Amino acid sequence: MLRPRLRQDRPDTRQFRKERPGINVNVPRHIAIIMDGNGRWAAERALPRWEGHREGAKRVRPIVEHCIDRGVKALTLYAFSVQNWGRPKDEIGTLMGLLTQFIALEKPHLIQKGVRVQAIGELERLPQDAEHSIRTLVAETAENTRFTLTICLSYGGREEIVRAMKRVASKVQEGELRPEDITEQSVEENLDTFFQRHDPDLVIRTSGEQRLSNFLLWQSAYAELWFTEVLWPDFNTSDLDEALGSFASRERRYGLVKSTNGNKE
Repeated sequence: MLRPRLRQDRPDTRQFRKERPGINVNVPRHIAIIMDGNGRWAAERALPRWEGHREGAKRVRPIVEHCIDRGVKALTLYAFSVQNWGRPKDEIGTLMGLLTQFIALEKPHLIQKGVRVQAIGELERLPQDAEHSIRTLVAETAENTRFTLTICLSYGGREEIVRAMKRVASKVQEGELRPEDITEQSVEENLDTFFQRHDPDLVIRTSGEQRLSNFLLWQSAYAELWFTEVLWPDFNTSDLDEALGSFASRERRYGLVKSTNGNKE
């Protein structure tokens, strides 16, 4: 459902907040967010695009903290897609610089909060400083267990599936795996997200667009989708609560139907 940007047009989520001060069975274990709208946010204010990206980076900490407070266990953020390499070089340079700054600023806080950071995508395509920064952050937070933050960089869902297929094919070629033994599990074990315990339960996209844009295509097969017109730099904890409230109201059947006695079949 596309949500209006105007705050006064939103449904009342006070009851949701009252009933769910912390962990609740209806809270998604894993949320994935397509952080869209940084450039549009800057354009609306006659600011350079990098200002939008900088403001967008500031939204990560409060959203991570709110996820932890709500009992969510994992958050995956679509930070930079494979297709984004087609943007102007100066914008890409700014984005990579902001990434390095973000890591330096947020590392102590992430460690203090017990956040384990993972990064997926074609990391080798990143500038050396950015690649080193993200890999160091991953290594230094590897022992944290409270919460998992996955950052998608130079990432594409189709490209990820191709990488997984190449790994599976290599195992078949080397005799480690028979073609007839290939299963969903064997594919998942070769995806970039092999380390994740759960696929996303909820995928959020900001800025009004209603598509996945090559994001977690395999993993989002049964995810609930929630779209909002709020631009990412304006996305706050109230917006996240609205998405969580919508998720809590949905019945997830995974292709099953309810029998007359109320059980799933």
